[in-house]
Amino acid sequence: MSGEARRGDIWLAAGLRTPFAKVDGGLSKLDVFGLSVPVVQAMMAQLGGKKPDFVTWGSVAPDLGFSNLAREICVEAGIDLAIPSFTTILACSTSMVSVFSAAGMLDGRGRELALIGGTESMSHVQVGLGHRLSNWLRHMIQARSFGDRTKLLGDLKFGDIRLDIPSVQNRATHKSMGEHTEEMAKTWGIPRDEQDAIALASHQGAVKGWSGGFFDDLVIPVGGVTRDLIPRADTTLEKLAKLKPAFDRTSGKGTLTAGNSSPLTDGAAAIWVATDEGLNRLPSNLPRVRLVDWEVGSIDLWHEGLLMWPAYGIPRLLARHGLVLTDIDLWEIHEAFAAQVLCHIKALEDRNFLRDKAGVDRDIGKFPRERMNPNGGSTAIGHPFGATGARILSQAVKELAARPKGSRAIVSICADGGQGTVALLEAA
Repeated sequence: MSGEARRGDIWLAAGLRTPFAKVDGGLSKLDVFGLSVPVVQAMMAQLGGKKPDFVTWGSVAPDLGFSNLAREICVEAGIDLAIPSFTTILACSTSMVSVFSAAGMLDGRGRELALIGGTESMSHVQVGLGHRLSNWLRHMIQARSFGDRTKLLGDLKFGDIRLDIPSVQNRATHKSMGEHTEEMAKTWGIPRDEQDAIALASHQGAVKGWSGGFFDDLVIPVGGVTRDLIPRADTTLEKLAKLKPAFDRTSGKGTLTAGNSSPLTDGAAAIWVATDEGLNRLPSNLPRVRLVDWEVGSIDLWHEGLLMWPAYGIPRLLARHGLVLTDIDLWEIHEAFAAQVLCHIKALEDRNFLRDKAGVDRDIGKFPRERMNPNGGSTAIGHPFGATGARILSQAVKELAARPKGSRAIVSICADGGQGTVALLEAA
């Protein structure tokens, strides 16, 4: 599925986010509301009393306390309750697919500006009862007599007494994202040292971005934390090489480690989506770029590699616009794992893959690695699932907007279930 901006240009303007911190780290006292509300309030303050036409917000980890997270956050934030808000979920692509949804809804007929965002508090993931135990407990509470309760006691089996603890695991395959990526790394022959090099570059880019002031107007202080807590200035290839495999610990061939994988992360992030008219509500100094085109797609998660979809979507997007890899000046690729990034790159440079898998029968050239994630990626910055799309897009918008008119960027995110999202942006 693909789509292009219609009814005039669609613009992305850089948004704000919290600092990112590892699970049970510096932001562990804040739940999804404590993380999101300050971001929504700070974004609304940019409007100087004006309003967006709607708000979308998303989070991946389930919570039984609410169904429409976006609305609850807006209520908590104290914004005008006449502004509609709804929740989106698409694994790691959650807030990126929200941007695409907003782009389709903004039509120049009174719908001009949308506030988009997402969050994840991995420090506050709710543990639930197993379905059988939950149903039994509900019937027990509803029972009207002692006899009914006594009968229900006999219906409860020992095996029914279990808790459902959310995990970073695909429901259908029962494998974690890391286990799937280990399989991808073996299929594509991705060595450990190349993964560690990607991770090192990510940390170096993030550290440089912070020391150079790149993040100063993208990140707001929250919970006493003023900057990302995950990037490490002291990371080296030697230190990364000493880490043990995190997912394949028995075969002796595991290559994914805690150092070359994105950590479980707490955080929230937002971005603006606007028409030409909608831009007039935003501060004139906010970086903004055109959303030229996008792709949302999926592949066979059983046979094609669970996190491989961007390698299918990117060449299709390029082909539709007559572009090759080196026509893109900035690449922002979500680093769920360094191995997954390298699998994508290897596939993009494989003419047989392009023809037989992606359906693009043309050579798109060599991937320019030096143009990728200049201010760090998810391996170093962190990956709060629902927030990553807004984070990576805002980062791309700011970087691209500072470049010459006509410069292009591609942003890609892989998602659980063999899905993903890709966007083509242009400086204007």
